[in-house]
Amino acid sequence: MPLNSSDDNRTSSAFSSKLSPAADICVGLAILSMVLLSILGNGLVLVICYHRRKKMVDSELLCVNLAVVDFLSCICFYPLSILSSFRHAWLGENATCVYYGLGCFIFGLCGMFTIAAISLIRYVKTCYSLTYAVWMKGANIRAVCGSFWLVATVWSSFPLFGWGEYVPEPYGLSCTVAWRGYHTSAKDAFYVICSFACFTLVPVLVIVVSQCQILYKVSRFSYSLSARGTRHNLRHAERQLSMMFFCISLGFVIAWAPYTVVSFLFIFHKGHWYMAPEGFVFPALFAKSSHVYNPFIYFYFNKTFQRDLRGLLLSSYNKLRGNRVGVHVTAGHPAPYPIHIQLQEQGQRRRFALSQDRTHSRSKTRGRAVHVPGSGGRVHVSSGRTHGRQVYTCWGSSSKNGPNMLDGKSARNSKNSRNSRNSLPVSI
Repeated sequence: MPLNSSDDNRTSSAFSSKLSPAADICVGLAILSMVLLSILGNGLVLVICYHRRKKMVDSELLCVNLAVVDFLSCICFYPLSILSSFRHAWLGENATCVYYGLGCFIFGLCGMFTIAAISLIRYVKTCYSLTYAVWMKGANIRAVCGSFWLVATVWSSFPLFGWGEYVPEPYGLSCTVAWRGYHTSAKDAFYVICSFACFTLVPVLVIVVSQCQILYKVSRFSYSLSARGTRHNLRHAERQLSMMFFCISLGFVIAWAPYTVVSFLFIFHKGHWYMAPEGFVFPALFAKSSHVYNPFIYFYFNKTFQRDLRGLLLSSYNKLRGNRVGVHVTAGHPAPYPIHIQLQEQGQRRRFALSQDRTHSRSKTRGRAVHVPGSGGRVHVSSGRTHGRQVYTCWGSSSKNGPNMLDGKSARNSKNSRNSRNSLPVSI
């Protein structure tokens, strides 16, 4: 939508950037950084919630829904805005503009409904615990999340049938609802007013009122407990949880407030009103930052998320470490000399069955193929002499001062002298 022309002039200039090339690149890099941070943070939240899905509380499904909204928004829609910034014009013009505007409006409404529901459910749990216990079940929470997606999709589809329209932003590198369509027709005016009143102001009022009531209730509860000097840990946990949801709600309102105010002013101004493109760019970028900070709020306030994140990172590190190979053997070219590997079981005192019978091991295991766990196949195990060859220590062994040369006798003596360390040399 050009800034210096009427809303009816939908020419190709509406899809060109109104910023300088350097500013376009800065906008693209800013959106790219937000997208990467959001994918990383919300992706970790989704992975952690998947691993602990059997231990999740029913109300945590709303946090999962919010993470899904932020994650999919950054994957499905924002790459178009990034590429358009680097190209200095909107890609695909009208078709992609409708796709981008429709998708962002659906996900934006769903995110707003979800945060309003989180605030309301938190208020019910804090002030009316009995009602929360009766109604806030897993099936009800899933039905609420499904209704959010349905309502957001239906309402966002109205511009496809003539009620409103999706047009480029005034700076040309994004698309949204035609807020100035308020002046074009009665249907557009109805859609714009209802979008602001029912789907913006009402959720924001629910968020603000609920959070104020929660803070008031928690402060009174903490004061009463402090006066009696009891349940200090409960008071601290309740305060942490309330602060976490308060920061999520407050962050969403603050992030979207500038964009809402600018769009609201843009609705009711008649005539050819000029506003600098930067006046729309910064509120739009600030609104997109709402996809980034929620995971960091979870990890900062929620000890369970911190513990699960440490466990996830530790397990991933152990899997990567377990894929390392200590000895490299070329396929089809067996080693000319036996290689001794120290195998040690940590935390358990047990040995290989190969060393149980000392008198018969030399005759029975010579030339026999034995399966060693972790070796990837069958290997030859011999308990005879090593022919004066060097002994190598396996990568996973904890023995630091192992011998360099072993024969059959010294191997047996070293085995008897190190029973407490539970290690056994095996030749491959």
